[in-house]
Order: sequence, then structure tokens, then C-alpha cells
Amino acid sequence: MRRTLFVTLVAAFALAAPAGAGLPRAGLLVPGRSLGGIRLGDTARAVRAALGHRYGVCNDCARPTWYFTYKPFDAHGLAVEFEHRQVVAVYTLWQPTGWHATNGLRLGASPLAVHGRAGRLRTIACDGYDALVADRAGSRTAYFLFNGSLWGFGLFLPNWSPCR
Repeated sequence: MRRTLFVTLVAAFALAAPAGAGLPRAGLLVPGRSLGGIRLGDTARAVRAALGHRYGVCNDCARPTWYFTYKPFDAHGLAVEFEHRQVVAVYTLWQPTGWHATNGLRLGASPLAVHGRAGRLRTIACDGYDALVADRAGSRTAYFLFNGSLWGFGLFLPNWSPCR
């Protein structure tokens, strides 16, 4: 009996998501490095360890893309794109409450604030919104503007289009 209980408990802990797994309530952009704790080059296994196993899969995307949201069928959250089982893009979905950047920007900020805090940016016009991008040697950080405010963040491989 004790052995069976012990084996059951060990199996339950092994199958459970790590305590820290889940979409952060107030996600953080570290420009050029990470978004919501996810880095370019992370493996699918590392993403599951960080964000858990509850995600939707995009059926019409060019690359395998997972959607992590706060509730089923909610549009707010984080998208993670993969190529060869490694993260090649990560970006917020809609305008998740509380997300911010280490440079002091919060979602909802004005375009002027984005330019003032994010440094030298280049504008890329997407269909219905603009992406202000900062390029570094190993990444492209995007600040998405919609309807006159900062709507989202993104992190992409260098020179990749932020338009989705």
C-alpha cells in the first residue's frame, strides 16, 4: 500500500507542471533578450517548462505557433513561433494588462513615450498597425502601435518582419 501511494505521488509530481509555469500576469520585455521569460532559441520543452502545457495551436500560421492565453478562447496573452523546434519569434497578443518593459514602457503608452524610452527606432507599417523596431546583432525588438498607443511587444530573429 505504501509503495503504491509513493509511486502514485512520484508520478503525479513528475507529470505536474512546474510551480512557476504559466503565463505571467505582468509579463516583462527585456529588449533584445526575452519576452514573458521566453528567449529566442529556447526549445519547445523550455517554453512548456516556463509557460505550461495549456496553449492553443495556430492552424493557419506559416510556422508552428502556440498561443498562451489567460483563459480559454481569450485573445490576450503571448504567441510563440518555432522553427526546427526552437523559438524564432515571441509576441504579445492583443494588449495584455500589466505587461511592461525594463526601459519603463507599459502597454498603453503614447508613441512619443515609446520613442523617448526605447531609443532609435525604425517604423514598419503592417496591415492595420505599425511596428517600431530596434535591431541588434542577434534580435529585433518590436513595439506595436495601434490606435495611438503601445499595444504590444515582440521579439524576433534579426531582420524578420514583425507583421503577423
